[in-house]
Amino acid sequence: MKNMRKNKISHKKYKFTYINVTASVLFAGLLFVKGYTPFQESEENLFHIRVNGREVGALGDKALADDLLQQARRNVVSFSDELVFLETEMAIAGEAVLWGEVDSEEEVLRKMEEALRADILETMHRAYTLKINEYIINLGSIEEVRQLLQAAVNKYDSEAKFEVELAYDREREFGVYTASIVDPADQEADKGQSYTEAGVQSFFTETYVEEDVTEEKDFGDYDLGILCMNFFEEVEVAEAYLPASQITGLEEAVNLVIMEQETPSIYEVVSGDTLSEIALKVNIPMDTIVEMNPDVLENVNSTLHIGDKLVITVPEPELSVTRVEQRFYEESYDAEIIYIDNDAWYTTDVVERQAPSAGFRKVVAEVSFLNDKEVSREILKEEVVMEAVPKVVERGTKIPPTYIKPLYGGLITSTFGYRPRPNVAGATSNHQAVDWATPTGTPIYASSGGTVSRAGWIGSYGYAIYIDHEDGKQTRYAHLSKILVTPGQKVRQGERIALSGNTGASTGPHVHFEMRVRGVAVDPLQYVPR
Repeated sequence: MKNMRKNKISHKKYKFTYINVTASVLFAGLLFVKGYTPFQESEENLFHIRVNGREVGALGDKALADDLLQQARRNVVSFSDELVFLETEMAIAGEAVLWGEVDSEEEVLRKMEEALRADILETMHRAYTLKINEYIINLGSIEEVRQLLQAAVNKYDSEAKFEVELAYDREREFGVYTASIVDPADQEADKGQSYTEAGVQSFFTETYVEEDVTEEKDFGDYDLGILCMNFFEEVEVAEAYLPASQITGLEEAVNLVIMEQETPSIYEVVSGDTLSEIALKVNIPMDTIVEMNPDVLENVNSTLHIGDKLVITVPEPELSVTRVEQRFYEESYDAEIIYIDNDAWYTTDVVERQAPSAGFRKVVAEVSFLNDKEVSREILKEEVVMEAVPKVVERGTKIPPTYIKPLYGGLITSTFGYRPRPNVAGATSNHQAVDWATPTGTPIYASSGGTVSRAGWIGSYGYAIYIDHEDGKQTRYAHLSKILVTPGQKVRQGERIALSGNTGASTGPHVHFEMRVRGVAVDPLQYVPR
């Protein structure tokens, strides 16, 4: 009985030992099975990886995550020859576990690449930035830049004689090209000359070149057409890497750079300018100039002053081209006007002494242009077929007298011209003056300097004064209450000559102011303010 009990206890012990050994063996096997990480007491041994917020897997080695991310970046950008910018943010969360499942390196790498591709900021393309003064536009290749600049040249070079040349500036720190316009034929000629101009040939060229220059050319000896072209603005081209959204297509770039844009500019008025002349200069209608300058001009008849600044909107391209052409033409022409100054006449006195007659001539001229606008013209050869007859004008040099209102204040009660006759129904009379109502005794002043020709009672005028002026005009002041000058007296402009009244054929106190030019009555308000 005792032995049986002892055997039973031993069996339980062996059973327990067998279970412990089996469990230990199984646990140890798990530690070496691929895909699980072993437990290390109090140390992180399982790492969960996230890239740009996306779960990409778990690894048992933290350093391996960095290596895989670098490989993923290389794999993503390798598909393009351009510059690719990636948003990369990796988060690693570690934990200590008895055992845990880990992902294969291949799976983690694949998921990292997917996360990076999903967050590619933008592919940066090789581009070329064309800078025209302060204007900038980006194109996709250096050939497109050349085609754009060539399009600007071709706009004015109808014979396709000139080409754009882009030269790489090796002295600059970054890749920069400079642009110029060249004539390939001239370049070839220069090369040929560089080979032949040596030794004896050079001697003869230097010796006899002066004789060739002094010979007068015939019209057929001139090389007509465009002599040279250049860009008006400073043009530079720089290499760059840019996103596709900032690169402009060639056709659109041509429209933006070459087509004329509305560009505001300022025109400053100089001596002798008139609005009509300015309109012709800038090729803009007068009404349009007035609309653009409401602070300076009220209408097309507004007076201009030297120094006035007018806003002129002129259509201009971003890139302008200058050129010089030799042109042959035949034309009618006018000789310059011959002026004969007469110091005894006023500047308002002008008499034509000889009528002009146009001449006819053949001309070769060198003409400079900015785009389509002629800048200057120099005549190189001229042959007059028929001489022009000049216009001869005699003109005065003396400044004519000015005229002022003959009183201060007053209210206009009658203007120059026909008006109803007082106390006669339906009748009218031709009023040859302007009337200002004013209290009796108001001072009356000479409108301009001159000689008093009459002073006293003059019929229906009542008390009146006539003053003769040097420019042939005469002013009359009527219905006066008191006369302060005498016939033959010289008076200055603004000198007090009388007091207003109500004498003669007058219906109330006022001054009757009349002006005559060589005996003919004219409207005084053409010469004096109201």
